[in-house]
Amino acid sequence: MFERYIVTPDRPFDLREIDSGFTEKYKSKKDVEGEFRNLRKKICELQDVLYAEGKRRVLIILQGMDTAGKDGTIKHVFKEVHLQGIKVVSFKKPTEEELAHDFLWRVHKHVPADGEVAIFNRSHYEDVLIVRVHRLVSERIWRKRYEHIRNFEKMLFDEGTIILKFYLHISKDEQKKRLLERLNNPRKRWKLHIEDVKERKYWDEYINAYNDAISETSTIYAPWFVIPSDKKWFRNYLVAKIIVEKLKSLNMQYPEPEKGLENLKID
Repeated sequence: MFERYIVTPDRPFDLREIDSGFTEKYKSKKDVEGEFRNLRKKICELQDVLYAEGKRRVLIILQGMDTAGKDGTIKHVFKEVHLQGIKVVSFKKPTEEELAHDFLWRVHKHVPADGEVAIFNRSHYEDVLIVRVHRLVSERIWRKRYEHIRNFEKMLFDEGTIILKFYLHISKDEQKKRLLERLNNPRKRWKLHIEDVKERKYWDEYINAYNDAISETSTIYAPWFVIPSDKKWFRNYLVAKIIVEKLKSLNMQYPEPEKGLENLKID
């Protein structure tokens, strides 16, 4: 159903060939508003069953250029969910303690437990992206990390974790538009940092890094979905739809109630 968005392992892949403004048959936000509301409610229902069943874990990874909409996706897609059983983890610049360990150490302690959904706003993929673009480590080091990531995610999958990885794909022109919106809106200016603008000169380098990272780590057990994100409403709609379809496919069930409840009297 979502084959066009999945990065197939071992096939040529280039983000430059994917239309970031694609919206399928839909022309505007109004075309998906009703279905999107239903999808959000369905995510809430399915998350409730996931938590009650307590057998599976879900890890959702959001990556993308600055302003691609990681925060916005979390805010809008998960608006209806219960706070119990879900957590959002934002990975910032590593601390000294984190740098003293292997690059996956700080990530592993945040993966979901049974019945839990964890959403990573950025993730372990930063360690094959920014470190490559800014040459913080040698190529010998970051190139080995693709295999480490594949093995890490395979281990999580084997232990019962469902992994959904979304690359929120925007164009350079759209990023410029969103940066200007932040600059010109006093209520959004706090979100804009000088470094965000400076990073734009590395756009091509980041695209190359993402191309390799996505190609090297999109697997059957942890596929990458490239989500056209120039239109925020379509981005949110598509991410929600993929999550719902995946959770529905798990055929989760509420656990059987404790025996004897049918005769229980509450005075």
